Amino acid sequence: MINCSAQAILSKIRCKNSLSREELIWFANGLADGMVTDAQAGAFAMSVAINGLGSQLARTNWTLAMRDSGKTLSWDVGLPVLDKHSTGGIGDCVSIILAPLLASFGVCVPMISGRGLGHTGGTLDKLESIPGVKVMHSDKRLVEIIKNCGCVIAGASADIAPADKRLYAIRDVTSTVDSLDLITASILSKKLASGLNGLVLDIKCGSGAFMTDLIQATKLAEALVKTANEAGCPTTGLITDMNQPLAPAMGNALEIVEAMRVLSGAKESRLRYIAVSLGAEILTAQKICKNKKLATIELESKIDSGVAMDKFSKMISLMGGPSNFGQNFTRYLPEATAVLEVCSPHAGYLAQWDGQSLGNIVVNLGGGRLVETGQIDHAVGFSDIVRIGTKLAKGSPILKIHAARIDHAESARIQVLKALKISDAIPKETDLVLKRIS
Repeated sequence: MINCSAQAILSKIRCKNSLSREELIWFANGLADGMVTDAQAGAFAMSVAINGLGSQLARTNWTLAMRDSGKTLSWDVGLPVLDKHSTGGIGDCVSIILAPLLASFGVCVPMISGRGLGHTGGTLDKLESIPGVKVMHSDKRLVEIIKNCGCVIAGASADIAPADKRLYAIRDVTSTVDSLDLITASILSKKLASGLNGLVLDIKCGSGAFMTDLIQATKLAEALVKTANEAGCPTTGLITDMNQPLAPAMGNALEIVEAMRVLSGAKESRLRYIAVSLGAEILTAQKICKNKKLATIELESKIDSGVAMDKFSKMISLMGGPSNFGQNFTRYLPEATAVLEVCSPHAGYLAQWDGQSLGNIVVNLGGGRLVETGQIDHAVGFSDIVRIGTKLAKGSPILKIHAARIDHAESARIQVLKALKISDAIPKETDLVLKRIS
């Protein structure tokens, strides 16, 4: 290893000079072991946010350095190890469906997921709506679950990409969260540490996503796909619409209900369409299915036959949940004390949802967290959310608010009406899959 110092590295970024692989490794290890101070980490984040890392090679090297700052997982199963990652949205419970669905093809799906922060929900919080379910497991237990049912959805231990954990907290307080280089490395370092043979990315685009327009989303998708492939993990991505909730529900237990409906065979579902589209993408890329048409047929069959539901039920049981959850899910999920229907103030067509506002309303009801240590009410949120383009009469139901108290629901109702737009004109329908990146 060459002789490095944080000061020399910061000077090079400030002067827009490229960093070597060795320098990036040194800095990532310094973040992980504390040799790099908070001030130096903040200066690094700001310098990269302003000047970038200078090249695609540096972006890939930084991602690998972050990955290698901690341990990497090994599954020892002799089967393809696949995963999916979403950049985050509202009503997005695709992972709950896709993990067992892919596992039903005889592949392994160790889905290392996160908690909700800000206006978007987190898969781990949703799973914890189910009584008894544990999302943090030892490496040994993760392997046992994978070998028993082919899939697991769990949180990352502290020694998975520890450099990212440290830098992410600093980015959050230094207004450097939106740096393309830093986002790319943050997302991929954890995924690459999971020992994957293939990855499919769901890059959300719209008012309920972090990337609100297609240009932004495309830049992020291209950076993620190129970096992952250069790092040795075959990856493709779909940019998908997030201008309204993907499922007709938002909130932890309420989204589990929607995922279970899909796994139970519900047909007309935007949620099902995205899960199947992502599944077809990775199964075709991995040559498990010959083409997307055949992959789609097989994926639909795995849902309709109940095979995917059986995988999910087994996974939940192995994670500490009820053994019969798949057959009796409504019996186990928490329900809110107060339910209030929001109705249309006048006739017209639902033309627009402000997705970020909807997400923030759910957070304020107690369904999300504003700080990492915040507590969550798993029962609260929205259900029966009307889709954009729906024709409304005055008094037509728009959604139902589920709250801990009726005054919370009344307050949320006022905010919901501010987060929508009703028009006399029929809004143009947007495709769910906007773009494919490979």
